[in-house]
Formats: sequence, C-alpha cells, structure tokens
Amino acid sequence: MQRPEWVPAGTDVETPNAARVYDYYLGGSHNFAADREMAREALALWPDLPEIMRANRAFLRRSVQYVATQGVSRFIDIGSGIPTYGAVHEVARPVRPDTRVVYVDDDPIAVAHSRLMLKDDPRCAMVAADMTDPVDLLSRPEIEELLRPGEPVAVLLVAVLHFVPDTAAPAKIVATLRDAMPPGSYLVLSHASQDSRPEKAGPLEALYARTATPLTMRTREQVATFFEGYELVEPGIVWLTEWHPDDPESVGPHPERLSGLTGVGIRP
Repeated sequence: MQRPEWVPAGTDVETPNAARVYDYYLGGSHNFAADREMAREALALWPDLPEIMRANRAFLRRSVQYVATQGVSRFIDIGSGIPTYGAVHEVARPVRPDTRVVYVDDDPIAVAHSRLMLKDDPRCAMVAADMTDPVDLLSRPEIEELLRPGEPVAVLLVAVLHFVPDTAAPAKIVATLRDAMPPGSYLVLSHASQDSRPEKAGPLEALYARTATPLTMRTREQVATFFEGYELVEPGIVWLTEWHPDDPESVGPHPERLSGLTGVGIRP
C-alpha cells in the first residue's frame, strides 16, 4: 500500500496498533485498515468503547486542570498517543501560563506528529521512549531538565498501564517513576477495569492480543497498588465520570458502565 507522508519509514501499518485504534475511537484520521477492522470487532464486543474513550479524555482535562490549580506547572505525559484536541499544555496553560510538558510515547506516528505540532513551542518536548524501561526514560535529557529544578511535577499515566503486562512489572515501573519525583508531585492515572463487566474482559483482551500492545484489564485492588507511596486525592479511586465531574448531574446512575478507573495521588 502507498503510505501517507506522515507515516515514518519502517512503520508497521499491517498490524493493529493500540494508539491508532484509540485514534479511530475518537474519530481521528491517523489509522489504517487493520486498525479500523480491529476497532469494529472491539465495538461489536463492547459498543460503549468510543464513549469510554471520550470520558477518558474528559478525565485527562479535569485532572490536569486540578493539578495546575495546585500550583504544578511541569508535566510528564507518558503514553501521550497521537495528538488530538486538548493536549496537556493546552489544558494547563490557561491556569499556569508557564506550563512545561514532556510528552512520551513509543509509537512512531505519535512521536512524528507530536514533534511537528510542538516544533515552535520551546516549553514542550516529545521523547520517543518505552515506558517499560523507566530508567532509560528518566535519563533522557528532556526529562532530566524538567526534573532538575526540584519542583513538583505531575506524571500522567492515562489509559496506558493496561498496555503493560504483569510480566513487565507495572507496579515497579510506577514506583521507579515515583522515586524520581520531588515531594509534592502528582500521579494522574486511568486504567481499564474488568470490575464492571467481567464477562467482556476476556474477549476484549483476546482481541487486543493481536496487536503489539496486548490489553490487561485490572481490578480496583490491582489499580490501587499503583498508588503506593502516594496520598490519594478525594474521592479516591473511582469510575471515569466520578472524578471531580464538571456537573454532578453528568455522572449518571451507572458510572461503572464506562468501565475505566481513575485516581490522582500526591507524593508526600
């Protein structure tokens, strides 16, 4: 097939890719036939997936706004994905005009597009790195520069840890990141959960096993382990729409239907 100019050389467009499938769910155009085919199969299993993805983006916006109001102006967005409306710096700067952001992803299309978008923004950077090697990630000059002043930062792990299998020790990854953060830093996290619809978790995980980034849906208790060493911000670990909603009426009677768990923690 002829590849668009925005696809870096060597990119595998024949195997479904989680970042591009996510882009498709959100109505984006940076996806290919293999991604769309898999997304359609996933939608047949779980028709609420696009609404879940939109709720996840809304959580990202609300949590970034919250952290910025607490005085944080430095963000590390790990697994930032293919650029879409409402990037972290766009959300935070109306609150903190001095916001600096380092975006991190290992998807070549996400990296290429982000660098293009950010080329004229000296307070933002894009790093191509694999979060399963947090020591390497933390050694990147852009990350070291962000951390050097010793000011609190916010580490965003939004809809990314469920693509880290248990064999890669995700809790250890989060702990390594935590130990590198100054006191007063925040962890912002959302994660796909099997708690609300356990009968759907297995088939969806089997479908994502066909991608380069298999899916591991986790329980509330498992998600809670990622916050060890942090003090949870109220209301704790809750469903996507329940975390500091813009309008309490918007939560609805069954927030578990949009089955992603969220939480924000502060490092003492």
